[in-house]
Amino acid sequence: MPHDRIDAALRAALAELDAGGRRKGAETVITGVIAPQGGRGPRYRIAGEGERAFLRMNANSYLGLALHPDVIAADDAAVRAYGAGPGAARFISGTWAPHVALERRLAAFHGREAAILYSSAYAAVMGTLPTLITPETAVISDALNHNCIINAMRLARPAEKHVYRHLDLGELEARLADAAKACRRAIVVTDGIFSMRGDHAPLAEIMAIARRHDAAFAENVVVMVDDSHGVGAFGATGRGTEEHCAAPPADILVGTIGKAFGVNGGYVAGSAALIDTLREVSPFYVYSNPITPGEAAAALAALDILEGPRGRALLDHLRAMTRRFSDGLKALGFETIAGGHPVVPLMVRDGERTRALVRHLRARGILATGLGYPVVPRGDEEIRFQICADHTPADIDEALAALAAFRAAG
Repeated sequence: MPHDRIDAALRAALAELDAGGRRKGAETVITGVIAPQGGRGPRYRIAGEGERAFLRMNANSYLGLALHPDVIAADDAAVRAYGAGPGAARFISGTWAPHVALERRLAAFHGREAAILYSSAYAAVMGTLPTLITPETAVISDALNHNCIINAMRLARPAEKHVYRHLDLGELEARLADAAKACRRAIVVTDGIFSMRGDHAPLAEIMAIARRHDAAFAENVVVMVDDSHGVGAFGATGRGTEEHCAAPPADILVGTIGKAFGVNGGYVAGSAALIDTLREVSPFYVYSNPITPGEAAAALAALDILEGPRGRALLDHLRAMTRRFSDGLKALGFETIAGGHPVVPLMVRDGERTRALVRHLRARGILATGLGYPVVPRGDEEIRFQICADHTPADIDEALAALAAFRAAG
């Protein structure tokens, strides 16, 4: 069957993205890793650039564990023991011993009754939020929540949907009061770390607001936190935004093992009743293959590292490198957003200048990601730098020198 007409329509849509400066374009393909040497962290080779080595400043692997020999060895051993893939969805025959061990370990790590693995944190949110939304549920969401939360709300079609201004707790409280007039259940949902900015939700205050309004709802006010960028990278022991804020445990915690833990997959931690329900009816769990047994074993090795003295040392170094870079941006006169998370945004606030800065950094051997509309609101265009524990002081200084050169050139 010819596809000429639909292809023409698709090409027109791509051209519109091009014209608006919103097309992401070709992806950077990493072809090799160069081990740390000479006081520098790992470098990466990319397709089309020959033997040039690049400093990666746009990775979510905050603890550098993706390249840790213990994590790699655990993955390799499990692959040899169980095979390369799970072979089926969990309820059919795709549950392996490392999956069960990892779920128990994550529940204990977060002080919850139970946990459940998903193929990604995106799938975890999409599989959890619609499952809990009934025709009498109100959902109240921060305006800068991740795309997965936005799409989960669209999929579920709650009775009421309220979006409060970013971190505006007064508006959050007002929307909860409004929802109590007609809804039996309310779900307050927020990112822990807002991934485009590196700022965090004040979870202790949000939990207090939810508890104040809980009695007004027949089926409670439930707080759901997606802390994918927080877990492993934030808090004194890497337990995320809850730990940083000294907040009571959220009713539902979503995390990932694809960022700070350096592996792949997502999870939900909460009550046993919640987790049992998700295993029975969450379509993103029931009808999808899980992460591989090797990935689960690698995540267990990453948790071993994080929970021991090596993890404390990695976190200390990560915080030191984050401060070094953030202080360096300020010294150069760049605008950033204060916060202790290793997402450090350089606010450019202009789409073309953002793209020009990304090109300048790449020409100097630094990989960084520019974010423009619709990923961020117009006027919030930025370079999102992400600091990792395998960055060294020399790496940070190299990136700052490149930025200084851009600023000097006007």
